[in-house]
Amino acid sequence: MLPSLLIIDDFLKDPWAARRAALGLDYDPAAQHGNFPGRNSTGALDTAAIDAAVSRLLGLKLGPAPGTQHGHCRLTRKGDKGKSGVHIDPAAYSGILYLSRPEDCTGPLAGGTDFFRHKRTGLEAVPTDPAKIAATGYDDINALVEDVVNKDTTNPAKWERTMRVPVRFNRLLLFSPWQFHNAAPGFGTTAEDSRLVMLLFFGVVQG
Repeated sequence: MLPSLLIIDDFLKDPWAARRAALGLDYDPAAQHGNFPGRNSTGALDTAAIDAAVSRLLGLKLGPAPGTQHGHCRLTRKGDKGKSGVHIDPAAYSGILYLSRPEDCTGPLAGGTDFFRHKRTGLEAVPTDPAKIAATGYDDINALVEDVVNKDTTNPAKWERTMRVPVRFNRLLLFSPWQFHNAAPGFGTTAEDSRLVMLLFFGVVQG
């Protein structure tokens, strides 16, 4: 079983090169169609080395999850708002590589990643076992996701934050995509000092 959450600091050998490559991507405002706060890059960085390293770390062959923005980067400035809030990811496993400068990661409002408990149900993640889904009172996983995640995503009063993983330059956060989570608030006013991350959505590679 994959760990529900894993933090690896000093992950990349040359994080500054990765940061320069991330800032060199295009963040066209007209190409933003997601529910997230900030801007996603229109293209992706090469993730082959990261995929291989994470696969070795977890003992499971992983690659880009189909239909996701695996390897794309995101810039989020202070005050940026998204159309959704607490959510889950369409992947087998999720990752976030923080690429904000060290001096921008130390402020009290510098945003990492938040995890939540749904107050009404007490759930901290969507159960994937049929028996556990049935125990929640829902007929199937889709009904649960619709009534809990989709219904309450933008209502902060429905959620209790259980943990914040602080942002740190060259920190890789790996976690189960079924956990209720959201990006902590963005920061900065320019591309140089904003919250900068690489998004990783892993799928299991067969064979």
